[in-house]
Amino acid sequence: MYLANRPGNRPSHEGVTELFDRAIALVRRGGFTDVLLRGGADFSLTTELDRWSDAGVRFVLGYDARANMIAQAGRVPDTVYQELERRAELELRARPENVKDRIVREREYKVIRTTSEEVFDFEYQPVSCRRPYRIVALRKNLSIERGEEALFDDVRYFFFITNDGDLSCTEVVQEAWQRCNQENLIAQLKGGVRDCRRETQPSVRRSTGGRRVR
Repeated sequence: MYLANRPGNRPSHEGVTELFDRAIALVRRGGFTDVLLRGGADFSLTTELDRWSDAGVRFVLGYDARANMIAQAGRVPDTVYQELERRAELELRARPENVKDRIVREREYKVIRTTSEEVFDFEYQPVSCRRPYRIVALRKNLSIERGEEALFDDVRYFFFITNDGDLSCTEVVQEAWQRCNQENLIAQLKGGVRDCRRETQPSVRRSTGGRRVR
């Protein structure tokens, strides 16, 4: 993993190609033969996809929800979509009372709720690529509510591009979401992997004849 510090006004994907390539070379020197790149929509660098595929690198990357792709996903019959399967451990885990949700309902704040999630895939060739790749579309059916009253329904689409034909649509989405878990892990470690940081011991001061020695 690499950390690149830069000004806040720079795009998040700037310089990421070099870091991806360095990471690929590093894990292969370590003996790993299966390499998977994951990233958000800003990291779906279409100019590099063919090169990574030719090198035997798999990727699951977010992809911008462009008008033509939304239109294509919207034309697909409902029968083509499959229900997104959530991980069993997430569904079975006992959850405490959602206090925030109760307050939102009691105070009649406007809120967006997901009523269902469905997926399907299709081939798509980005302009910068010589070949088509697999696009997995995630359709979120939403309910816009205020308090206990449903105001109207809405639909939003999210897309992921991959060169892996063995993963199911659900597995592609889950791989993409695992990237988010890594970001949460980094945040919980206060901005850096602890194994890569030198921990310092607190200084101890003692009195030695009027002098202080650290």
